[in-house]
Amino acid sequence: MKEILVLTIAGTAVVMDIASMRISNGWILCSLLTGFLYSLSGKGPCFGEFALGALIPAAALGGLFVFRMLGAGDIKLFCTLGGIMGPETIWRCMGVSFLMGAAISLPLLILYGNPAERLRYLQSYIRDYQRTGIRKPYYRTGSALENFHFAVPIFMSVMLYAGGIY
Repeated sequence: MKEILVLTIAGTAVVMDIASMRISNGWILCSLLTGFLYSLSGKGPCFGEFALGALIPAAALGGLFVFRMLGAGDIKLFCTLGGIMGPETIWRCMGVSFLMGAAISLPLLILYGNPAERLRYLQSYIRDYQRTGIRKPYYRTGSALENFHFAVPIFMSVMLYAGGIY
């Protein structure tokens, strides 16, 4: 049951993200409420584990949102999944998601981008922030190749979880 629930939540989020460039807050709220009710049913994690699992992604990934390196919808999706999966498993889910994101982005960067240019961009970004203290979005505006939908690697990670890999 838990596996079907997280697959449905993450799968729907991917479709929303690709279709509209965002994950609906209504979907996140509905999913969070469903996860909460699942925890109350006694089949999911207890309330304490639900709450901790939902808070871990916000605390761990909030800095990436502040610098616009990760979208709020992706973090809220992790929070929803964390409530259902529990605190230990959401750490694994986030780690696998970032590995999947790297597995997607590295070939794209090598084939279509310029790795040296991206490293210079990162260095320049860090240097500008240290010099000015101004937080500006890290990503380039528009549909640049590096601005891929992170909900995809999240969903890939959830598929591995549902398949019993972790």
